Amino acid sequence: MAETSTKLNLSSSARRTALLGAMFLMATSAIGPGFITQTTVFTAQIGAAFAFAILASILIDIAVQMNVWRVIGVSGLRAQELGNKVIPGVGWFLAGLVFLGGVVFNIGNIAGTGLGANAMLGVDPKIGGAVSALVAILIFLSKKAGMALDRIVVLLGAVMILLMIYVAIVAAPPVGEALKNTFLPETVDFLIITTLVGGTVGGYITYAGAHRMLDSGATGIEHVREITRSSVLGIIVTGIMRVLLFLAILGVVAGGTVLTSNNMAAEAFGAAAGEIGTRMFGIVLWAAAVTSVIGAAFTSVSFITSSRTPERKRNLITVVFIAGCATAYLFLGQAPQQLLIFAGAFNGLILPVGFGILLWVAWRRRDLMHGYAYPKWLLIVGVLTWLLTLFLGWNSVLGLAKLWS
Repeated sequence: MAETSTKLNLSSSARRTALLGAMFLMATSAIGPGFITQTTVFTAQIGAAFAFAILASILIDIAVQMNVWRVIGVSGLRAQELGNKVIPGVGWFLAGLVFLGGVVFNIGNIAGTGLGANAMLGVDPKIGGAVSALVAILIFLSKKAGMALDRIVVLLGAVMILLMIYVAIVAAPPVGEALKNTFLPETVDFLIITTLVGGTVGGYITYAGAHRMLDSGATGIEHVREITRSSVLGIIVTGIMRVLLFLAILGVVAGGTVLTSNNMAAEAFGAAAGEIGTRMFGIVLWAAAVTSVIGAAFTSVSFITSSRTPERKRNLITVVFIAGCATAYLFLGQAPQQLLIFAGAFNGLILPVGFGILLWVAWRRRDLMHGYAYPKWLLIVGVLTWLLTLFLGWNSVLGLAKLWS
């Protein structure tokens, strides 16, 4: 009896650890250099009114992730596998979209590690990006890559939040004005909301935590409550980070500083806390970028492999993926800030396709859900959100056309 009890305790502990890792993989994948760049640029553009865009994006993100994690977690199948069971070939079409989006975003992520290394240590951004890509590669070459991935994303996620709390306090933002605009915004910009959603749950980020959860084995109807809690907490973590960063930038802008450099976030941190602020920005940006490199690589490769693919082979493919993105960044020669904005908007186009497939499974394919009676309220919320993503996706098309015109 004692042995059985110990085994159950260990199983429960291992499951909690796996879900924590999946939650932080989703959160840190979303908290990337694009996240930081977008938040800085949009706060500088519309000031306190950006608070409403943050609230709207968080609500949309929660609705998306609760459905995505629930369907994938209960079915025990990856998103592309579910797609192929609904309509043969649709899953591979989705895989192609996610993989392409992952490449675009990961080039931006590696560019972000270069900017972070430059702010932190003063090194050339391209050298910083190349070295950071090597760090990510070494994680996947480790014999215990899964364990290393979980621990690193949790640690770096905690570091980012703690540093952002300090900078937000030092910046002394007008909290009252931000709170007012959260519910009564002076300006509403749907392109900004689209870009935030695309950068937080669009493209590969939609599936990062859910696919990691599958690899951990913490799936099935019996784990629905844990799956739901983890999906919501992951979005709350990204929301906290977004709010802290917004308040820090708002404090600087409200104080009269005009951000004009090519690295506006670094300029804002420097204005808030001087030289130490610039170094802190470097740490935050590098941590955000390298965890996003890891998350993008892991998730993109999970779409072109299956549960039957040996872990060693999958890790080697991931290494090649990271190396290819790093090479593209070194030869691209494009302004990182523009690339990061583009990546977020592009991912907003992918969201309606994959999300629609998962909602169809929840509604019509109980056989794939092992007989699970999907909550009607959650399905209704999901469908309403999906309709909104169609509208936001159209705005992404317009935004991309404007960006490259």
